[in-house]
Formats: sequence, C-alpha cells, structure tokens
Amino acid sequence: MEDIVDEILRLKRERKAVILAHVYQPEEIQEIADFSGDSFALSRKAAATDAEVIVFCGVRFMAETANILSPDKITLLPAADAGCQMFDDTLEPAVRQMKAEHPDALLVSYVNTPASVKAMSDVCCTSSNAAAVVNSLPKDKEILFVPDENLGSFAMEKCPGHKVICWHGGCPIHQALKREEIEAAKAAHPGALVLMHPECRKELRDLADYVGSTTGIIKYAVESPAQEFIIATEQGVMYELTERCPEKKFYMASRRMLCVNMKKTNLEKVRDALKTLEPRVIVPPEIREKATAALQRMLQITGK
Repeated sequence: MEDIVDEILRLKRERKAVILAHVYQPEEIQEIADFSGDSFALSRKAAATDAEVIVFCGVRFMAETANILSPDKITLLPAADAGCQMFDDTLEPAVRQMKAEHPDALLVSYVNTPASVKAMSDVCCTSSNAAAVVNSLPKDKEILFVPDENLGSFAMEKCPGHKVICWHGGCPIHQALKREEIEAAKAAHPGALVLMHPECRKELRDLADYVGSTTGIIKYAVESPAQEFIIATEQGVMYELTERCPEKKFYMASRRMLCVNMKKTNLEKVRDALKTLEPRVIVPPEIREKATAALQRMLQITGK
C-alpha cells in the first residue's frame, strides 16, 4: 500500500501542484511543503512558479490571497472550514460602516483579512511592513487600521504624528498571552531573549527583546549570537526554529498559544484535495481586481 506522503508527492507531480504551508501549520504539513513561511510571502512564491495548482495549507484568507495573485491557477484549501479567529462574517459590513463614519479616511487592511475587505482598502500591509505603510500616508489624513488593533498600535508607535484609528479586535491567540507568563518564562530562563509577534498587546511588547513577524522572528533567531529564546507567537513556528537552529534552545512563552484553525489541516486532507481538486477557493473578478490594487500599492510603498 502506498504511503500517504508518497501518494501526496505523486499526486503533486501529476497535478503540477505547489504545496504551501504557513509556519503555524502542523509539523507533518510543513515537512511536505515546497515552501513554508508567512502567508503573503507564500502567495508571492506560488505566483512565481509554473505550477498549475496551489495547495494552501493555512486558513481561508491566505488561500484567497494566493488566488488573487494567481487567478490562472487552481487554488485549493485542504481544510475548507479553517477560518481566522481574528474576525468573523460581520467584519465586512462593520468596516463599511466605519468607512461611512470617516468618509475622508484612508483604509489600511492587514493581509490577514478577507478578500472583500482588501477590496475596500486603499492599501494593505503585512506584520513586517505595517509601520512603513502607515508612515507613507499623509499625516493630514485619518487612517483606519483593520482588523488587528495590536498591530495597529505597533505601527502607530513607529509613526508619530499620524492619525490612526484602530479597529477594536485582534488575534485571540496573541491577545490571550499574559504578562505573568512572560515574566515566569524570563525567570525560568534568565539568559533567554524574548521574541514576540506584534499582534501581542503593547504592555507585553515592552517586555520583548525583538518584535516582528514570524519570518522576522526566525531570521532574528538564526542571526543572533544568543543561544536561548522565549517565543511569543503560535507554537507551530517552533518546527522551523528548531530545524534552522538545532544547536539553540527555544521555549514557548505560553503553551496556550495554539491556533485550532491552523491545526485543521492534515495529510489526508492534502491528499484528498490533490485527488479531487477540491475544495477550491475562487475570488470573484470584481473583488480580485480591487484587492489586487490594494496589494500592489503596498508593494509599491515597501517592495515587500
């Protein structure tokens, strides 16, 4: 009987597919991926390939972004019910209301949003370039930042003088991290540096030695002469950290930093998606065109 990993690799070749895995995905999924990393970077890598099929092991907004950048490719989301706890179906109408209340404001949306919200946006941003995007906008304009208020406040710290109105919401995984947990981890590992995602609250970011995207956290750990690190983001990133830095020690800031949606993908779902070319994610052309414009403006500003 054919091993499931061998079956996936065979089907991948037959379908001319590329497999993408966000770094919060289960270890066995990251092991079979062609590329792993942050969501937008993965979508750009897939767009640059000659693959005919994209298998996005992540959550829905990620697969939508891949489809926006590669409308000519079939985009599959093996875990069809993998959403994002940062927002729900009420986000789009709520953002429309927010725009109506601030008609002259510019809307900046984190790439961690549905395609429909990207389509309403003046420009998108990632966790690594949010400050650069905000800083590029006129200081005499109000800026609406959605949907993560912690990332928004992080950008505001770097951009004094800008009028930023943040959406009241965020990632519950990062939001739930407590100061006592960071302090306990630092007490247990006094020589370790704290590496933290900007979706964490400001009072916790103030305790960090480095704040950045998951890719930034990995890069910092690889390049740092330090040997021990406390990791304050979703625990899936530990796989890449230990793969890249086997000689270094990593400790989770909290064992509660686990996203159930990111763990919905498994090998069986990846295999079945390649077999059936379902479930597909298709962004309607009218939304895709507007969302593409917002993403392109981001790239024009930051180049990444």
